[in-house]
Amino acid sequence: MNRDHPTILRMAGRTPPAPSPPRDQDWFHALALEAGADDAAALSIDNPALDGQRADILRCFPGTRVVLSLVCRMNEAPVRSAVRSIANAEFHEGYDAVNAAARRIVRRLGEIGIDALNTVAAFPMEVQDFPGKTWAVSHKPIAEAAGLGRMGLHRNLIHPRFGNFVLLGTVLIDAALTEEARPLDYNPCLSCNLCVAACPVGAIGPDGDFNFTACYTHNYRDFLGGFKSWVDDIADARDAADYERRVAPAETVSMWQSLAYKPGYKAAYCLSVCPAGEEVIGPYLDDRRGFIERVAHPLRDRAETVYVTDRSDAQEWVARRFPAKTAKVVRAGVKPGSIRAFLFGLTLGFQWRKAKGIDACWHFRFTGREAAEATVRIEGAKLKVTPGLRGTPGLRIEADSDAWLAIVAGRLKPWRAVVGGKLRLKGDRRLMATFRRCFPR
Repeated sequence: MNRDHPTILRMAGRTPPAPSPPRDQDWFHALALEAGADDAAALSIDNPALDGQRADILRCFPGTRVVLSLVCRMNEAPVRSAVRSIANAEFHEGYDAVNAAARRIVRRLGEIGIDALNTVAAFPMEVQDFPGKTWAVSHKPIAEAAGLGRMGLHRNLIHPRFGNFVLLGTVLIDAALTEEARPLDYNPCLSCNLCVAACPVGAIGPDGDFNFTACYTHNYRDFLGGFKSWVDDIADARDAADYERRVAPAETVSMWQSLAYKPGYKAAYCLSVCPAGEEVIGPYLDDRRGFIERVAHPLRDRAETVYVTDRSDAQEWVARRFPAKTAKVVRAGVKPGSIRAFLFGLTLGFQWRKAKGIDACWHFRFTGREAAEATVRIEGAKLKVTPGLRGTPGLRIEADSDAWLAIVAGRLKPWRAVVGGKLRLKGDRRLMATFRRCFPR
C-alpha cells in the first residue's frame, strides 16, 4: 500500500465509526415507511422460520443479522381489470416500487454506517440454476414469519389490512435486533373459494391442493418456460406457414410485447377476486352477489386462449368450466436437467384430480452419472416423495439417470431403454401408465 496516496493521507487520523446500537421493530418499521413501503417487520437471522433458507440468505450477504420484510400495496382496480395490459402494468409498477423502497432503505442505512443489501423483488432471476431453484430469497415465508400476513388458499400472501393486493421485498441488514416480529395468530383468508372458481386452469383445490404446473404453463406463458416452448416451435417449423399453424399471430405479438417491454401475466385471477383484508372486504360484505358479478364474472366470461399440457387436469377443467375460453395444448416449457430436479418437479406437476382412487407405491433407483433412490407414494389423491427406498413397492423402477431424463424429455422411448438395458421394471408394469397419468408432460 502506498502510504503517500492522497486518499490515505486525507483519511489519516480518522475515528472508526462506533458500533450501531440494537434497533427495535418500531425503528425498522419507520425506516421502511419513510422509504416508501406500506408495512414492514424484522426477523433476526437466527429465527427458526429462516432455517430452510438461512444458507441462501447468507450466501447473498454473509453479514446478515436482520432480515427486514417489506410490503408495498397495489391498487385493486387495475389488478381486477379483465384488460390484462392494465393489470400487468400495475404488477410491474408495483415491483419497481418495492425495489425502489428497498434500495432507499439500503442507502439510508449506509449513511448511518450500517451495511445492507436489497434482494430482487420480481420474477425469479437466478436463471443459471434453472430448472432448479431460481430465486435468491423466498419473500412470502419471510413475510409470514414477520406477521405481515398469511398465505391464503391461492398461495398468495394476504395482508390483514391490504389483502392480497401487495408485493413483497426483503432487505438483508448487518445490525442487531432487540425483538422478533411474530406471525399473525389468524389467517385473513376467508375460505370463500372465489379463487378456486376463478382460476382458468383449476390450479387451486378447495382443500388446499395446488397444481403448480397448471398455473405456470398458462399464467407464465410469456416467461421463461413459454419462451423455450416458443423457440422449440420456431425450430420445429418447416416454414413460415407451418409456424403460423403452430403459433397464432396474436401469440407471436404477445411474446414480442413481453420481450420488448416486460413479461405479461396471462391471469392472476386468483388475486383479482380475493375479497380478504380489512381495507378490501367492504364491497364483498355489502353485496356479495354484486361483487361476484362485477369482479369475477368478467374474468370468467373473457374469451381467451388458456395454455395447458396434454391430458392434464387443466385441459379438462377449461373444457368443463369455461366455455368462453379455448384450451391450447402446448409442450411443457420446463424439462428436468437432473434427477434431483425430476424428483422435486413431481410435487409441482402432480395432477391430484387424475390421482383419485389410486393407492400405489413406486421405488426409483437411479444409477450412472447421478445415483439416487426415492420412494413415491400416491394415496387419497395425495403425493409423497421420500428419499430412499421405503415400504413395499407395487413397481420398482431401475434406470440409468441420463436415460431416464431422456425418457422424461421425450427423446427416448421407454421400450428402447428397456431393450438397451438402461431401464428395468420389476412388479406390476401397469403402474407405469398409472404413474404417467398423474404427471402428464
